[in-house]
Amino acid sequence: MIKLSPDGSPVASRLKEARNNLGISQKKLGELAGLDPNSASARMNQYETGKHSPDFRMLQMLAEVLNVPVAFFYTTDSEVASLLIKLHLMDKNQKEELLKNLN
Repeated sequence: MIKLSPDGSPVASRLKEARNNLGISQKKLGELAGLDPNSASARMNQYETGKHSPDFRMLQMLAEVLNVPVAFFYTTDSEVASLLIKLHLMDKNQKEELLKNLN
């Protein structure tokens, strides 16, 4: 079960999950997302603990580095999170085929 931050957001837990799945440090993730190297680790730690929340633009940059869709950060449902990642990794033809099969 996903841990929610005090405000009820799953962003902190999803961010940590995606970073751990990629196998990189908080500092490295922050640097790859464009944060100053001197504050990258502390800032990412604050995001992952829910002390502070990244704004949407930062979530977009983090999603790009982590190769997940931004929507991944907002779902509390683990199955939906897995589906979002699988969908994100599909090419255009695969997505069109899936849509065709769902109709």
